[in-house]
Amino acid sequence: MTLAPEIKAFLEASAAAGLPQVWEAPVEVLRRNTQGRVALAGKIEPLAAIENRFIPGPTCDLPIRIYRPATNSQRTIVYFHGGGWVLNFLDIYDASLSRLANQSNATIVSVNYQKAPEHPYPTPFDDCYSTLEWVISHKNELALPSAIGVAGDSAGANLAAAVALKARDHQIELAFQFLIYPCLDRNFSTDSYRANATGYGLSTQAMQWFWEQYLQGNAHDDDPYAAPQRAQSFAGLAPAIIITAQYDPLLSDGENYLAALKDAGVSVSYRKFDGMIHGFFTNLAVTPTATKAIDWSAQEIIKLTQ
Repeated sequence: MTLAPEIKAFLEASAAAGLPQVWEAPVEVLRRNTQGRVALAGKIEPLAAIENRFIPGPTCDLPIRIYRPATNSQRTIVYFHGGGWVLNFLDIYDASLSRLANQSNATIVSVNYQKAPEHPYPTPFDDCYSTLEWVISHKNELALPSAIGVAGDSAGANLAAAVALKARDHQIELAFQFLIYPCLDRNFSTDSYRANATGYGLSTQAMQWFWEQYLQGNAHDDDPYAAPQRAQSFAGLAPAIIITAQYDPLLSDGENYLAALKDAGVSVSYRKFDGMIHGFFTNLAVTPTATKAIDWSAQEIIKLTQ
């Protein structure tokens, strides 16, 4: 399938805006430019409540946002947002997470973890894992359902997969791991890194830059908590839901992880969204496929937690 018409128009408009590539501007400029992403996210659905608070992290207090669905909550999702471990913030995800909360009858806890390059690996990962631990230890106080899963998009999906690995390693049982166009290995020779290198929003060169900000050298390339595809074993991991996009440099990352999980006997639900690019899941104002992806994911989460 060719690019969806609304995605083609979105890419043309983005190119016309003339914003710098990530390797061309200071990080503070890149972060300021992401403010416009809130307008692409769409409308926030009515919820029972949206709560903001801080929780203690390993090195600082961490902001979290709790989305309580309009109907009775039956499961909990701990969510880690994307942005190459460098960019983005909680407001960008209000629309997509409010819909996911309502469609899945889940209470979602989203954390604004510390970012690279100021806080490289393992700080973002440690922040996310400690958020899961905090949610588990405070679930009764917060009236959170006991069926707890992790989720994230892009770099957030890397963090979710890594948190799921450590949870298994520490005998913490998760109900699921939901990975949205995940980046899971610092290997830029995959089919999709070559085929979708440029012209589709996220580029291969941008991913190389993001990985360098996060890992800052090569010492962590084989650490599975940094690059989950490098895990020695995938056995015993939480059931997975994986979403990919056809025109995404990270398509192969999702497919390779799918194969590794299946080979290890892990249950996986998978869907590739044709005509889509990286980032579509959170852009409800750009493409109706975002809503379709959220609703499909919600049904898969429900199946795993009934």
